[in-house]
Amino acid sequence: MNITDVRVRKVAKEGKMKAVVSITIDDEVHDIKVIEGEKGLFIAMPSRKATDGEYRDIAHPINSATRDRIQTIILDKFQEVMDAEPEEAAEAE
Repeated sequence: MNITDVRVRKVAKEGKMKAVVSITIDDEVHDIKVIEGEKGLFIAMPSRKATDGEYRDIAHPINSATRDRIQTIILDKFQEVMDAEPEEAAEAE
């Protein structure tokens, strides 16, 4: 598995979801959400609402090591984007 690109789109409104992230894995792109939980930030895989009203993942890692690797890469990039935000605001003034 080769992650070649990580793009973070911050969510402007208040709430637990902080960003939607598109990553490229071996030439495939999926939207993954950055969520603020009770124990800190975590990722949520893309999901769709099923006929029973429940949301089900439409893509997900098949093992914990892969999920941990993806989460680490995404949260590192998310933090980089968040840290750069005050600099961008200062440059605009």
